[in-house]
Amino acid sequence: MTMRTTVPPVACVGEPRITAGFAEFGRLDLRAHEMVHGPISPMEPSSLLRLAEGIQLKGKGGAGFPFARKLRAVLESCERQDLPPVVVVNATEGEPASWKDKVILTRAPHLILDGAALAAFALDAEEIVLCVADDLIGRDSLMEALEERRMPVPTSVVTVPHRFISGEGGALVNGINGLPHIPPGTKKRSSDSGVNNLPTLLSNAETYSQMAIAARLGPYEYAALGTDDEPGTVLLSITGAAKRHAVVECAAGTPLREILELCEVPEGPGILMGGYHGKWITWEAANKAEVSRKGLAAVGGTLGAGIIVPLANDTCPLGEAAQVVRYLAGESAGQCGPCKRGLPDLARAVDLAVSGSAPVEVVRAAAGDVKGRGACSHPDGTSRFALSAMEVFAEDLKKHTTGEGCGRRVKGMMGLPGAPDPDPQKLVLDWSRCDGHGLCAHVVPDFIRLDQNGYPAFPPTPVPTWLREGASKAVKVCPELALRLTKA
Repeated sequence: MTMRTTVPPVACVGEPRITAGFAEFGRLDLRAHEMVHGPISPMEPSSLLRLAEGIQLKGKGGAGFPFARKLRAVLESCERQDLPPVVVVNATEGEPASWKDKVILTRAPHLILDGAALAAFALDAEEIVLCVADDLIGRDSLMEALEERRMPVPTSVVTVPHRFISGEGGALVNGINGLPHIPPGTKKRSSDSGVNNLPTLLSNAETYSQMAIAARLGPYEYAALGTDDEPGTVLLSITGAAKRHAVVECAAGTPLREILELCEVPEGPGILMGGYHGKWITWEAANKAEVSRKGLAAVGGTLGAGIIVPLANDTCPLGEAAQVVRYLAGESAGQCGPCKRGLPDLARAVDLAVSGSAPVEVVRAAAGDVKGRGACSHPDGTSRFALSAMEVFAEDLKKHTTGEGCGRRVKGMMGLPGAPDPDPQKLVLDWSRCDGHGLCAHVVPDFIRLDQNGYPAFPPTPVPTWLREGASKAVKVCPELALRLTKA
């Protein structure tokens, strides 16, 4: 499976809310939007705060931060600094397996604009900034929606590089401010100083859309769907081994097996919940789980950004996981130690464990070295993903440890850009030529290390694409011509 370039179909389990009107209108222009959802009125800050608290709205981008706390933090910061705020909508969706925000952009853009307008009015904001990825999916739809209506404050659309870390809050603010689209080197709160150094309310497209739904329904009717802890609906992106890739809307608390059955997911070795910063669960756990943060946590999973990637029985689950860890290591900003050195170490450790060349303790140690130490959440999310794979696929890991492996090829089911590698290559060492000069380890230390005897040691797995150039240089500098790159 390769990365999609078109928006997948949409389905609904139960009553549709964000996806209401899709079946009748396809894309909702302003007239259809008002017919389906009805009018909406501006709200004062206290009313919007009460609504966000009443529906217990949490950010839908992955972290699950309470939206009311963000609102309050921005209001307090504006009062303290006597500055106007900026409202930012994150619709970049940089994770390859996620499609829910792009569905809203392309088919219900006015819901996003409603939510942003509500926040801007309540906060007396200076401007609204809408961020989309440079794959441009949904951008034209959003621009068309802006032409159909008047926003309460000046509103602009900013294009962001389609990278995994580009949608991180600090990276997004940096990009809007004309800086590189990477997280800042130090942690800072956008509610204190964000776009143009003004207090900034930043949340993702689905979060603003849910606020627009709740503003029309009120907290009691909004809570008619969902659970007591998590009222309302959830948008899910289902890809991987599913026969029907789709974005599905369902009430929180819906049994996960209903979603898997709807998308015709075959039983397999495991299911990734929450995306590349999420966690793996077994098929047995999936059959007991409910679609909610609490329900998935009970079986060892996470809701995250609403991403579900099941694997089929005919692929190597550890190999699939290793590809993702390599990708995440390559997607780092490379500006702090845990990302620049720690994530390549973690990718190498996973490769070694999968190849049977090292015990799982090597992965645990590498993950522990980056956990809680990054300038953003990328190292934490990557280590969580890797450790979860080692745990859920423990039986497969035993087979790999014997050197025999599981006997299955890596089919590339994780939706990675360009996955699987169309031209995998691996390093080969001619021991009859190697004199242990160690130059290769200095050229590409992220893949080649020197063992206790001073000779090069590296995983027998393909060289990650992001280290291919370094591996080629290592081959060229070897004075004894002992190294070569061959087709894997």
